[in-house]
Amino acid sequence: MGALQKVLVVDDGHRAVDRALSAELAELGYASVTASLEAADDVLAMMPRPAAVLLHVPPRDTGGAFRMLSERLREQMRSAGVPVIEVDAAGHQTGAPVDLQSRIGTRVLNEPEF
Repeated sequence: MGALQKVLVVDDGHRAVDRALSAELAELGYASVTASLEAADDVLAMMPRPAAVLLHVPPRDTGGAFRMLSERLREQMRSAGVPVIEVDAAGHQTGAPVDLQSRIGTRVLNEPEF
């Protein structure tokens, strides 16, 4: 079995148990790296091609920083086929694990890390 690819989770630094995407990803069998909004670019530069980037948008995205990062990363990751997925508090509580698995895809579990 090959190594699992990592999913980058970008959040606002508040990782309460009821909001932790990394815990849900682990339950689904995905490896993840969690970074703050400010560190996202540095983490992306250091990790091999991620399987997906999840932006955990806080209820109050002051100034739209998460939305701007999302747009920029979608442009940047499009050619590599890396999905950039925004998850907000409302969507997170209504079946997000199943949705995340279908949006990221099974390739995360099947592709080797390069």
